[in-house]
Amino acid sequence: MDSRISPDRRAHMREMLVDGGADARTLARFDAVVSRRRFVTLVGRGGALAALATLGASDVAVRGLLGRGLLPAAWAQDPKTIPDKPGMIVHNTRPINGEFPAHMLDDPVTPTERHFVRNNGLVPERADKRDVHGWTLTVDGEVHTPLTLTLDDLMKMPTVTFPALIECGGNGRGLFEPKVRGNQWGQGAVACSEWTGVRLRDILRRAGLKPSAVYTGHYGEDPPIGKAQPFSRGVPIAKAMEEHTLVAYRMNGTPLDPLNGFPVRLVVPGWIGSCSQKWLTRVRVRDTEHDAEKMLGYSYRVPAYPVVPGKIPPKEDMVVATAWVVKSMITTPAAEAQVRAGDSVPVRGHAWAGENRVARVRVSTDYGETWTSATVKPGPSKYAWARWETAVRLPGKGYHEIWAQAVDDTGDAQPLRQPWNPRGYLGNVVHRVGVVATA
Repeated sequence: MDSRISPDRRAHMREMLVDGGADARTLARFDAVVSRRRFVTLVGRGGALAALATLGASDVAVRGLLGRGLLPAAWAQDPKTIPDKPGMIVHNTRPINGEFPAHMLDDPVTPTERHFVRNNGLVPERADKRDVHGWTLTVDGEVHTPLTLTLDDLMKMPTVTFPALIECGGNGRGLFEPKVRGNQWGQGAVACSEWTGVRLRDILRRAGLKPSAVYTGHYGEDPPIGKAQPFSRGVPIAKAMEEHTLVAYRMNGTPLDPLNGFPVRLVVPGWIGSCSQKWLTRVRVRDTEHDAEKMLGYSYRVPAYPVVPGKIPPKEDMVVATAWVVKSMITTPAAEAQVRAGDSVPVRGHAWAGENRVARVRVSTDYGETWTSATVKPGPSKYAWARWETAVRLPGKGYHEIWAQAVDDTGDAQPLRQPWNPRGYLGNVVHRVGVVATA
């Protein structure tokens, strides 16, 4: 079958999108997909997309999906790189970035296949092939004894294993008003997996920190895209020496997933995920705050003071984003779930608070007019998320929302409307899940 789309056919499909009420964003995405021939490539692989390239059933598919502002799920997936992450909501594929719906993150320890993916560059060939041959970790800079360590060297050092949460600094970006640029993450760019590795402080102690050491700079082997500089961030020495900061080589008991940093990554729990450098090859100890491209300007930085929503402060008033703020997630029930009015509905989820401790979680079913306390069970390690649960009854038929709000041990609570910043970092607005009660 000739899978090419003629100009007339493309125009016909676009007309159906317009007739079906598709918004400007959907039309733009359709145009981009067709123009870069991605649609043709995917059709050539067969399956449901073949129907969209021919007449007949394609009209139903176009009206039923694209005409309602929805894209076929297969359009967002590159079969070469994403089969290991079934169900992932893919924001883009170059670089690969994707999250999972909250209801798929209910496990106390997140399965590897449901760990979100946040990349700035391409996946290294070594990771793609799962080949550790020739990999080394260099530790240099403000140290007395520079090191070059193989994976075998790391595995001979004292190891630790514990669950710890990693969350993209932009998780929740799609919930900021006014909107900001970047991947429009929902709630799912977060995971709490079990990590095995060597404490970074043990490696730095072996290298011998000089009195001038104040910061680390991290480097990986992920190729940058276009003219971008290689992705690199760092942390203050105090955080690098914290006992839970790991050079990790196992994830949930097996070697790291290629999309999550194989063969070795940093895990800097409690802080935004970009600190947890993937595909790690070098730790450079600095005598000043790390100054790579992704440490400067507006990259992973937030205003030093509250700003008017939509107003961009000058670069000199931006500071490095570090620890996460208090946050919670509803994992049960799922969004758009149907429940029976008057029945007891189990509600549960997770909560976390960066460097602080979750003190309590409360739930509302009347849009924040009243709240009910949930039972909170702390996680098994300092940076694992806490588990919370309760039950609610929805009084009548129709649409309802379940809200969850966490409060930390300093008294900080999730806001109903979050403070704005120009890149949409550290979003922690109250999580709201809409459900439908039937009679």
